[in-house]
Amino acid sequence: MNRLVRCAPFLLALSVITRLVWAFATPNGMNLVDLHVYVDGSAALLGGGLYDFTYAVETPDFPLPFTYPPFAALVFFPLHYLPFTVVGVGWQLATMAAMFVLIRLSLGLILDLRRDQGEPTAARGTFDRTRVSMLWTALALWTEPVRTTLDYGQVNVFLALAAMVAIRSTRWWLAGGLVGVAAGIKLTPAITGLYFLATKQWKAAVFSAVVFAATVGISVAVLGQQATTYFTTLLGDADRIGPVGSVWNQSLRGTMSRIAGRDVDSSAVWIVGVLVVGVLAVLAWRALRTDDRLGTLLVVQLLGLSVSPISWSHHWVWVLPLLVWLFHGPDRHRLGTRVVATYWLVTVVVGIPWVLSFFQDSIWLVSRPGTLAWLGAVDMVGVVLVYGWTIRLGRERVIARKAENRSREPDERPSR
Repeated sequence: MNRLVRCAPFLLALSVITRLVWAFATPNGMNLVDLHVYVDGSAALLGGGLYDFTYAVETPDFPLPFTYPPFAALVFFPLHYLPFTVVGVGWQLATMAAMFVLIRLSLGLILDLRRDQGEPTAARGTFDRTRVSMLWTALALWTEPVRTTLDYGQVNVFLALAAMVAIRSTRWWLAGGLVGVAAGIKLTPAITGLYFLATKQWKAAVFSAVVFAATVGISVAVLGQQATTYFTTLLGDADRIGPVGSVWNQSLRGTMSRIAGRDVDSSAVWIVGVLVVGVLAVLAWRALRTDDRLGTLLVVQLLGLSVSPISWSHHWVWVLPLLVWLFHGPDRHRLGTRVVATYWLVTVVVGIPWVLSFFQDSIWLVSRPGTLAWLGAVDMVGVVLVYGWTIRLGRERVIARKAENRSREPDERPSR
């Protein structure tokens, strides 16, 4: 391991160069379909057709609409003035850099936690955070969530980084502002507001909602009917985003739909499933160490990925900070932690949804053979493993604390 860490700069450079060669040398390496939607779709707002726009050059079987809040179109709009190749290469390099920073900030939170827990310096060792971050980034570029983010030109890593910077900030206005703007670009980061509530950062929580409301107000003021159409008609229409039952959708609803052989929609069974996952998330949060900020953020983000109607495999970039938390956190030496970490590492490196996609005749086909449907539950199984093991560790710490307190109590038995 030490040798790998020493070679981390070389390995990261090799990974980045190989990734760029892959992008330009393979037929679909630079199709960047989602980036096309961002850039070309935002340009369509000039003609008043933002939500009538579809991109079908690389996806003729499923023309991709602009499904994001109107504020996102305002943010991406300047990009359409640049040559798309320049935008695409810059986007890929910026995504890789953002992944490095995301991992490095995650490691910083973990090292702070290990120090606060009184872990001896010898146990922490000489930890080169930068080189370890380089090593993780070199691997991350080839995991399914990041690989597909790069393939499609997605925005997920930037949004995850915004949330990470927000929770590390001591300024409530900056923390809340980052989350509010991120939610204005793509609704899913709004779940980070639960982190503020869980850690009693009331000002940040309120300000994130205020900033998000401001993005809505700005959108309506600038775009008028195009913005109101989104918030009154299109918001919540999962079918417009894509096929819920596709194996690429790793949310709870996608998992249950494949097992049921039909879209379970917002039915009672799905609501029960959401409640169960929600209870597990709360129990896992309560079981965490009180100063485990990264663990709290991960519990919240995994909940958001689970209960969202659609969580494409590229939405799961939070698995990389999760792996860092599992492999380097205070409980890293526990067998259960290693099992959970290995499970997630194998699934994202292999890319189970990608493998299973070859067995699905169409992304629109919900009905699948039972075995494949259960294998397609890979990410939801991983979420339950994380929550379950976290709860178990919390209970063990409570038992150990009670035993320690009893051992410190004075012996009140009468002497003979």
